[in-house]
Amino acid sequence: MRTEQNHPESRCPMHCLTRRNFLAGAGALAGLGALSIATPGCSGLSFFQPKELPLDDPEFALKSIPKANIRVAFVRPDIEKYWMGWPGAAYDISARHKQYTKIIREAAEAQQINLEIISSPLHDSGTVNSFAQTLEKNPPEGTLIVSMCLHHDGNWWKHINTIAKNKGPAPMVIFSPMGTSFTQEIQGNRYIEVRKPGVFVGATQDVNWLATGLKMLNTHHRMKHTRICIVRGDTAKDRKLDVIGTTLHYIPEKRFIEELKQVQLSDEIRAMADYYSRKAKKIVEPDRQDILTAAKNYIVCRRLMAAENCHGFSMDCLGPVSRRSIKPPCLAFSRLRDEGGLGTCEADWNAAISTRLTNLLFDRPGFMQDPAPNTTENTLMGAHCTCATKLAGFDKKPEPFILRAHSESNIGVAMQVLWRPGQKITIMKFEGPEKIILGTGRVLRNINTPPSGGCRTSMEVELDDVPDSRDTRGFHQLFIYGDLEDEFKAYCRLAGIEVQHIYKAPA
Repeated sequence: MRTEQNHPESRCPMHCLTRRNFLAGAGALAGLGALSIATPGCSGLSFFQPKELPLDDPEFALKSIPKANIRVAFVRPDIEKYWMGWPGAAYDISARHKQYTKIIREAAEAQQINLEIISSPLHDSGTVNSFAQTLEKNPPEGTLIVSMCLHHDGNWWKHINTIAKNKGPAPMVIFSPMGTSFTQEIQGNRYIEVRKPGVFVGATQDVNWLATGLKMLNTHHRMKHTRICIVRGDTAKDRKLDVIGTTLHYIPEKRFIEELKQVQLSDEIRAMADYYSRKAKKIVEPDRQDILTAAKNYIVCRRLMAAENCHGFSMDCLGPVSRRSIKPPCLAFSRLRDEGGLGTCEADWNAAISTRLTNLLFDRPGFMQDPAPNTTENTLMGAHCTCATKLAGFDKKPEPFILRAHSESNIGVAMQVLWRPGQKITIMKFEGPEKIILGTGRVLRNINTPPSGGCRTSMEVELDDVPDSRDTRGFHQLFIYGDLEDEFKAYCRLAGIEVQHIYKAPA
């Protein structure tokens, strides 16, 4: 059963952002200090400084993505004061209009959005229809509508619905602050949501949710322009995914191996090795050379991403590791995830786009894991040999970690990250670009290897609303700090993505 009591959680709505944490995360692959790598398409990338590895280039992964153009309009009568009906005479129209505008402008600056604000209110059928026509003829990347009236010579949601029905190709968020809608208005608009995917109504008393609405629209735009470098096989090709628009950019495996041969030992590589050696709670199997080699893998990932103009990295790593062509890239992937980017194993592009969405919406990483049901306790064990350390957020303190060898090969460096017992988590993964599986749970305990087998970062979780853990959907699902189920559902309604619960009843 899903309960909240005695379950410490890290629920952070999407509007909990500042310029600092947005620039520190929001999908950006950050540079970390003072190394310049001369690579095609990658001039002057900085990497490590000897101490705390600060985020030096937080816009790395977004530089090739054009800023989203978001159009904003306010729907209300062109009058100074209401009389009777909601939102009421006590509702200061001018003050609220200024307040909403201020919040929108500040959020847009933090999120690097180009705004087009229609300052004059859409106050009658003529202004509403004219605005709707511009959405069709000159569409932005997203539209934000602010509802500021419920009753004034009739129900003003007729204007909102007209705009939603004629929204054009761009997604639309409708902000309805308390006092501007009843249940019946939201129910009526739900019909439009079903008929015209790409509309989400945020009805709330929290005026700061306006930043969340912008972030949803901006994320939709950035997912469409994301390119993920996937190292697999011997063929270069691109695949553009339906619905979300992300491009999977495949390059041959030999590119990684060839680039690795070009990486020379340097002060910056030593600094990265020093950082992980010093910060680790313990070092078990790896020696100094293993850690230096792991740092070289990270540089290869960054070089290839820059050369291919990509915003994330995934690799069919088990093949070249099993052939002893490379050492496991587990530490490199952990570092990429901590920076706000993505490094995902086994060329699993569903896990990669899941990670990208999580990064952009919530400024935190996800943990791609192999699910193993514990049938004696009806819990789920999740394990993998790479995991981010900044699980609570890219600008938050990292969780403790131990440096281990990659479990299946017992070579190289893998991460054993220690999760917080009691931490509320969300379980999520794309199953194709048009659907995600989604649920929640709670961390019970970390699992050590040995005595257990499996992968190095391992934990046991209690699932919400899953009668039998054997019936958990999917593989390589992400575990994410915080209860983010409602926020994921909101985004999926906006983006036209189907949501299924992680529990699948047996046939």
